[in-house]
Amino acid sequence: MSLELLSILDQDGKAQKGKDPNLPPKELQKLYRLMVATRALDDRGLALQRQGRIGFYLQSTGQEASHLGAAYALKDSDWLFPAYRQPGILLLRSVPIEQIVCEWFGNEGDTSKGRQMPVHYSFRQANFVSISSPIGTQLTQAAGAGMAARIRGDDTVFMTFCGDGGTSSNDFHTGLNFAAVYKAPVVFVCENNGWAISVPSSKQTVSESMAIKAEAYGMPGVRVDGNDVLAVYRVCKEAVDRARKGEGPTLVETVTYRIASHSSSDDAARYRDAKEFEAWKKKDPIARFQQYLKHKKLWTEAFEQECLEGAKADIAAAVKAAEARPNPGPETMFDDVYMNPTPQLKEQRQELHELMQKGGVGADVGHFPL
Repeated sequence: MSLELLSILDQDGKAQKGKDPNLPPKELQKLYRLMVATRALDDRGLALQRQGRIGFYLQSTGQEASHLGAAYALKDSDWLFPAYRQPGILLLRSVPIEQIVCEWFGNEGDTSKGRQMPVHYSFRQANFVSISSPIGTQLTQAAGAGMAARIRGDDTVFMTFCGDGGTSSNDFHTGLNFAAVYKAPVVFVCENNGWAISVPSSKQTVSESMAIKAEAYGMPGVRVDGNDVLAVYRVCKEAVDRARKGEGPTLVETVTYRIASHSSSDDAARYRDAKEFEAWKKKDPIARFQQYLKHKKLWTEAFEQECLEGAKADIAAAVKAAEARPNPGPETMFDDVYMNPTPQLKEQRQELHELMQKGGVGADVGHFPL
């Protein structure tokens, strides 16, 4: 148990002696590229919402180091039970950008067939379990999956995320309690970004930290600087290794900040202090990691342009392709519900097909109205 805020990089990007995980140069550049691409993806997503081309968006701006540093500690075979502010993990796991963008539009290329809100991804090929809006549900799901893996005797690790507000949910208690009792291989990452929509952390709990809550469940708790990608990676790698060895779960609190509003439906300026906001903007995790790469002679203006312009071009191409796709057909309402459709469902599907043939069904109902 440590209440100390662990960090590796100072604000100028210099690594503290003896703490640098010494990732290979190509891995460091890959991490930076992913952080830059994640922010570019968020910028374009919000722009599309403001233009009325998609109905809703939710950014992770300022939290790129927190979720990418955490997920970078996993193997590709490990599973993720995310909240809704970890889009960089999709890029890390090589999910095609067009599939990500199709989810925003809810079109025929969307893996959820338009049934989810935008930014509520589900990608089986990336072991990325569906995001859901209710706060905390993913924590018990991850605990259950971890318990099953332990019973099977495999070495899969499960990582799940929540915000500071998620620690007030029933599922936080249930998930951590079950995972600890059954020594499930789960890493619980609480991204403490200061705000649960408009509720500050100070009104969420009177505990000294989120990490200290781990003590009551009998598992290690660690606080880490969530804007320091190397520190997050190092802490989560230790937690992942511990879980894989059968030593049970860990609660990691990444102390970060939500630079954006809660979502495209929120205006944080109405409740958030401007001085606090400006102070955290100066702690930008991408700029900080950039300084580290400069010290390592791994960053140049040409590399920066390659990262940023390359990401923007890929996203622009994905948006163009996604906007050209039609909406899911009405008949898809029968898909993915029953493994073996009942006779009644088959009959209803045929009736719908006949109605569509006559032009009686299939009107465009527009975007999700948030």
